[in-house]
Amino acid sequence: MSQSLRTPASQVRGLGAAREGTDHYIKQRVTAIALIFLVPWFIGSALIAAKGGYNSVIEWMAHPLNAVLLILLLGAAFYHMRLGMQVVVEDYIAKVSSRQALLILNTFVVTGLFVATSLSVLKVWFATG
Repeated sequence: MSQSLRTPASQVRGLGAAREGTDHYIKQRVTAIALIFLVPWFIGSALIAAKGGYNSVIEWMAHPLNAVLLILLLGAAFYHMRLGMQVVVEDYIAKVSSRQALLILNTFVVTGLFVATSLSVLKVWFATG
């Protein structure tokens, strides 16, 4: 017979793992891997573009490859931030209603930031292109 590592009380209640930990872990690692490549690209190319002044940065941002990579960077960074803040809220906020409200707020804030920054990049891209 196989022995279970669960306590009898746990077996009766039927409460086990939420079965979401692996999915969350993989999502966070995938965004981290994307950021490993996108952040150095952004820092390097933005510093080079900034040497030429404001107009140089606008030209850099209006280039299609740079605009697409910048939007990918924003998406990966904001999603990674949302996942990290979700873990913090779930781990440290005990009151269920407060936890749910903060998780919803987390999603809205991150989505709003991503939309605002992406629209800014697209506006520059299409205005000068």
